Amino acid sequence: MMTHAMEGFARLCDDGWQQGWHERNGGNLSYRMTAEDVAECGKMLEGTRTFPLPKPIPEVAGEYFMVTGTGRYMRNVKIDPLHSFGIIKLGDKGESYQILWGLEDGKPTSELPTHLLNHAVRFQATGGKCRVIYHAHPANITALTYTIKPDARMLTRILWQSETECAVVFPEGIGIVPWMVPGGTEIAEATAKLIKIYPAVVWSYHGAFASGSSFDEAFGLMHTIEKAAEIYLKAKSVGIVNTITDDNLRVLAKAFGVTLNPAFLD
Repeated sequence: MMTHAMEGFARLCDDGWQQGWHERNGGNLSYRMTAEDVAECGKMLEGTRTFPLPKPIPEVAGEYFMVTGTGRYMRNVKIDPLHSFGIIKLGDKGESYQILWGLEDGKPTSELPTHLLNHAVRFQATGGKCRVIYHAHPANITALTYTIKPDARMLTRILWQSETECAVVFPEGIGIVPWMVPGGTEIAEATAKLIKIYPAVVWSYHGAFASGSSFDEAFGLMHTIEKAAEIYLKAKSVGIVNTITDDNLRVLAKAFGVTLNPAFLD
């Protein structure tokens, strides 16, 4: 039996698969559960397998998370939840985690350190509102990273000027890290440093991480970024003649009551 939160988790995974963002076992998802989510699970949370983390993350110690499994396919989350994802609880000092449900014959995603660090910094940045960290491999935003330097200002301006709603959806901008080996502490720390400032971070030649207070918000952020990247690449392929100006962006921000990152405006 799936709880309400589990169904939302599985839906996001399937939505990403349907978009073509999760080739093979690519991408992963984590969700910091509420007390109500945990209570709804009841006696389901009876696992006993415990594993150490490569580095303690005390900021989210004792928290419960839903997380996809390593080597597991997003397309299978809805049809085989017990093997595809699970529920874990971090130890009292954030130095280990215990698998309480699911992830049968497996463990959490290899990107778990990145997810947990991202949760820790977004928790602080949003006053505890952020609960979802989503990693996907959308083709257009990945392709775009081959055409620019890994510069947050340059990337953000391209996206803001490619789709009107972008400045409203992510007025802080979007971060980007240069290519690094995935799954390790180095890329986890580099991503966490940026996601403290920005709601999403692009991994050069790889994909992106998006955060949100809900499954809809995180998926919507990823979808918006990817659509803007697609528009930009299509426009660039035939030649860009006009664009959204900085004055346009300022008028837009005033109309929607958002504050654009001033460092990203001319």
